[in-house]
Amino acid sequence: MPRIKCHYVDCVFIDEGICSAAAVEFDPDEGCKTYSPAEEDAADDEWDDEEESGEWEDDDADDEEWLDEEDEF
Repeated sequence: MPRIKCHYVDCVFIDEGICSAAAVEFDPDEGCKTYSPAEEDAADDEWDDEEESGEWEDDDADDEEWLDEEDEF
């Protein structure tokens, strides 16, 4: 059985970069017709905007202090 290296990263048939589907249908114009996107846990993908933005704001303040110190030399 041939091994098919696939570049989809979210297909349910991908196993370490190799397609594990029993049969593959491929159309030269449309691509892989066997492709089936894996369902990801939506809770992991959601971002808490307030928490993330607070962290970025703190990082920016540190950068500004560093830049001010560099200008003193």
